[in-house]
Amino acid sequence: MVINMEAYLDNSATTPVFPEVAELVLKIMTEDYGNPSSMHRKGYGAETYLKEAKEIFAEILKVNPKEIYFTSGGTESDNLALIGAAMANRRSGDHLITTRIEHPAVKNAMKYLESQGFSVDYLEVDENGLILLEELERKITDRTILVSVMHVNNEIGAVEPLEEAGALIKRRNPRCLFHVDDIQGFGKYCIYPKKQQIDMLSVSGHKIHGPKGIGMLYVSDKVKIAPILYGGGQQAGLRSGTENVPGIAGIARAAKIIYTDIKERTAELYRLKKIFTDGVQKLPDVTVNGFTDERSAPHIVSVSVKNVRSEVLLHALEDRGVYVSAGSACASNKPAVSETLKAIGLPKDLLESTVRFSFSVHTTEEEIRYALQMMEEIIPVLQKFVRR
Repeated sequence: MVINMEAYLDNSATTPVFPEVAELVLKIMTEDYGNPSSMHRKGYGAETYLKEAKEIFAEILKVNPKEIYFTSGGTESDNLALIGAAMANRRSGDHLITTRIEHPAVKNAMKYLESQGFSVDYLEVDENGLILLEELERKITDRTILVSVMHVNNEIGAVEPLEEAGALIKRRNPRCLFHVDDIQGFGKYCIYPKKQQIDMLSVSGHKIHGPKGIGMLYVSDKVKIAPILYGGGQQAGLRSGTENVPGIAGIARAAKIIYTDIKERTAELYRLKKIFTDGVQKLPDVTVNGFTDERSAPHIVSVSVKNVRSEVLLHALEDRGVYVSAGSACASNKPAVSETLKAIGLPKDLLESTVRFSFSVHTTEEEIRYALQMMEEIIPVLQKFVRR
């Protein structure tokens, strides 16, 4: 088969690196390669990149540069926040709260903490993937030391009410910490931890056109948190290990680019999303999960196709140059049914018939319309082969 074009619509899995970021990373790796702990000119040059990266994130989030830390990615940022804060504050309580629809980096960290004697409550969500604030309020006690709620769900694009949740948490228990996994929201929304009463916030580089293997964690200077890695005491002792200077500079440069004209970028994503959702909902036996308007994230669309398995549709689209995901990329190669789709009450016959389309600042209207054309052509063909 001759493929006329490609449409990369799996940007929630990973994004192509901005050319400016790639150039900067290469320069640091080949020219400014010093160890930031070294006490000579090369080391000082590397340290300057770290300082600048902290200042970039501090300006975006309106926080102090000293509250910015760098990790190996979103998973480590989540683990450091949850495990580090839970262990450091254990004398104050042993109760934690999260949601049914969290990414495995949060969900599995919580499971680990349960094995260490902590009690974890999991919040339900409605049919659009939103937490119920009244349930959160009921579950917070004087023993609750940490609540973790994602900003944007990575499968259906649900946008959680962070500001309301933060205010509620602090009103019910001022000592309780609030962590936000912002890996799918950062770069799409302006977020201000101080205003929203967020104590810790996780970001991943490769979701915002930065390098893979680099993450950022904001930790309020009021938070008591313990390291989960031990070594040379870099980053104020919270995250030991020689800093990944190319990655750190790269994620910071990507963040700076993505937040330049962010309102215009987000508006364009919503325009493309509307074209796609309007088109895909016209196809027979196709439904979109969650909100389709600006109550949902601008870059994620979850689509269920009756009588077509996710993997079958994914590979049929791939054969035509359209790249999508069967749920979360971190688990899309596993047979387990999505916990998020079960949590929103998706009918059983659609649980294994759902794919995710996700866009980025590089996505074009031509790609969107090509993907819609391919869906229209192949779905009726695939449905003919359903076992009855």
